[in-house]
Amino acid sequence: MTNQEILDTALRQSAIDCGCRPEDFLKSENTIVRSMKHPAARKYLELPLPCDLVFYGNGIVASVGEELEEEVRGYLNRFSAVHCFETPNLHVLNDAAEKKGMRVCFMAEYFLPDVNLVKRLPCNYETRLLGPEDFEELYTEQWSNALCEKRKQLDVLGLGAYENGKLVGLAGCSADCEDMWQIGIDVLESHRRRGIASALVSGLAEAILEREKVPFYCAAWSNIRSVRTAIRSGFRPAWVELTVKTREFVDEMNGGARL
Repeated sequence: MTNQEILDTALRQSAIDCGCRPEDFLKSENTIVRSMKHPAARKYLELPLPCDLVFYGNGIVASVGEELEEEVRGYLNRFSAVHCFETPNLHVLNDAAEKKGMRVCFMAEYFLPDVNLVKRLPCNYETRLLGPEDFEELYTEQWSNALCEKRKQLDVLGLGAYENGKLVGLAGCSADCEDMWQIGIDVLESHRRRGIASALVSGLAEAILEREKVPFYCAAWSNIRSVRTAIRSGFRPAWVELTVKTREFVDEMNGGARL
């Protein structure tokens, strides 16, 4: 699989998720489409969405519901694409959304592997390739980035690091859509900064590519440790997303607490 084939796969999937064409992400101008359900969309997306902005570095594709389409169009026309994903400009979109009972919720950067850089990095611990039959006892808070109990049927492959038989690090991937598997990583706090995370992520990425699937990695822009792991493992930034959800959804994620 070449880097171009990997990018083309991601563009096709983003087009399915957003309800647009793959080439829309490569245009210099912005594109606004209506958000809608699709059976081949990433499984964790709760479509349709009020607003989802996706940016591969050219024009923004905005997948929106009818209730926010006018506000999003004005926002995209007012600010340059890069600045639409940062404050202070982002307050304009959030203020408009709040008037409709919604708020900016998720902001994330997504990474794709560079096949010229991805290679299994050395690990000073025993590693084991794991399958779904090995995961049942691992659905705990400690391994909640690598595995997802709510969607455990999607967890298809993992790579664990062991010290004297004890699991100290785990990279897992979920089959979030037909052609792309998302990697998550957890390492015991006592074993961090020892190269375990990048060894497991790079090894799992290699295993995914061998199965002719595209691995992808997601991190908040402020999660420096996670971003460094992605870079060390041979991944490079590919696209960013910003998602608006209902006020109730955001409040629930915040534990219902308000300052």
